[in-house]
Amino acid sequence: MSAYRWVMEAPDKPLAKVDFEPDEPAPNEVVVEVAGCGVCHTDLGFYYDGVRTRHPLPLTLGHEISGRVVTTGIDSGQWRDKAVIIPAVIPCGACDLCDRGHGTICRNQKSPGIDMHGGFATHITVPAAGLCEVDTARLGRVKMELADASVVADALTTPYQAVVQAEVEPGDLAIVIGVGGVGGYAVQLARAKGATVVAIDVDQAKLDRLRDFGASQVINAREVQGKDLRNTIRQFAKDRNLRQTEWKIFECSGTAAGQASAFGLLTYGACLSIVGFTMDKLEVRLSNLMAFHARALGNWGCLTEHYPDALELVLTGTVSMLPFIERHPLSEINGIFATAHAGKLTRRAILMPD
Repeated sequence: MSAYRWVMEAPDKPLAKVDFEPDEPAPNEVVVEVAGCGVCHTDLGFYYDGVRTRHPLPLTLGHEISGRVVTTGIDSGQWRDKAVIIPAVIPCGACDLCDRGHGTICRNQKSPGIDMHGGFATHITVPAAGLCEVDTARLGRVKMELADASVVADALTTPYQAVVQAEVEPGDLAIVIGVGGVGGYAVQLARAKGATVVAIDVDQAKLDRLRDFGASQVINAREVQGKDLRNTIRQFAKDRNLRQTEWKIFECSGTAAGQASAFGLLTYGACLSIVGFTMDKLEVRLSNLMAFHARALGNWGCLTEHYPDALELVLTGTVSMLPFIERHPLSEINGIFATAHAGKLTRRAILMPD
């Protein structure tokens, strides 16, 4: 297969297929033959909304990538022929921030599809640091292909880190707002940590599906809003003998309305995790954080050291991915982007070179 990639030349202009020669890897780099690359809400933001990338256009998007290492630099030979997941955020691993465990804010970090050409391609050259090896035999036992594991790189690991940061534990009430993609996995992950989970969305079909994947209560935000939403959750907590304090709230919708709802659910000792992204602005009273002695946390990507633990939840069947993903040929990328932008995808699309 000759190497090619689909590049964005300008926002909202059809992506173009371009042949290229993969870069020779530097000593600490590898070339990965792409098995699959997931289509993320962030990709749509770059393409349709003009969110700026750090690499100038033309640029290949795509940061949820799995594949097999086919070429290695002289210091990365141990990765040759291994099946891997490429982290969506790759810290340098050598700076003071990385040394102190703050790799997600490493100032030398690289993200495929943002800082360099991404995964909507046949091949990608990336740093070897942080690669997550995939046991394809175990993956096969849960009936998944290597391409399916691409979604681990963001849609699973991003909420995994959010759940870890929020210190979710048995007895907690976790509230997830926006349960498509990242939020759907947040529901499963919070449940895996022992929490009772309330799922909130405007799409009833997505909510109903999550009843079988960790959601003990589902609420349609088109029907229940504001104080009624808060009171509904309070009553649910009372009925389940759960605490009315220290709720773990995960805003995954990436909308101003979702963020407003999330902030409105703050209670004593609550932890509000902002996982979704939007360019929209929101007016809130920050003093609520003070009055409730609550916390608000950002969540950029996921530390690479968390990847093996997150993947293990998939390999053991604790977290289900297959019901929430679907594979498509990479050649259909323009149509898939349009369908995703229109909100007509019911599962996360994984694009596979064809």
